[in-house]
Amino acid sequence: MSAARDALLDRCFEVVRRHGFSQLSLREIAAEAGTSHRMLIYHFGSRDGLLAEVVARMEAAQRALLATLAAGESDVFAASPAFWAQLTGPDVLPAQRLFFEVYVQALYGREWTAAFRASVIRAWEEPLAELFRRAGADAARARAYARLGLAVTRGLGLDLLMSGERAEVDAAMELFGELARADLRG
Repeated sequence: MSAARDALLDRCFEVVRRHGFSQLSLREIAAEAGTSHRMLIYHFGSRDGLLAEVVARMEAAQRALLATLAAGESDVFAASPAFWAQLTGPDVLPAQRLFFEVYVQALYGREWTAAFRASVIRAWEEPLAELFRRAGADAARARAYARLGLAVTRGLGLDLLMSGERAEVDAAMELFGELARADLRG
């Protein structure tokens, strides 16, 4: 990726993170990112191509955040509340909404979601499994917990977006952590 394209993607990511994607036209995104819609088409092919790149950037940033939080903790479960708080903070929720918009399009097999479909689970699987191995799970159990943790996090994220019931959703996430910790340490 060229430096200019990468910098443009960073600016578009910030625009979409703040406002979501479905409500903005390519021209509106371009204007707020300080470029033209033609430059976005040149670099990303289409609005959908830009969307796929923005979500890939968002997912990579979330994996990096998890790695950073987990690296600073000897108890991986201690990193979980901070990670959840970051994922569901009010400044990040528009990006979470965007993630689910793309997820739905991927379920329909839209061509522009191919990279997303390939990475939406696989890119998370090993980093999460490693955290559960650190918590005491054997390899098979760590992989199962990785998939379960990913599903719980995404499901509760969707629940929060739909219901707005912060206390209830946070309590459910806390319970998941307690159950996993008890199972792996018990």
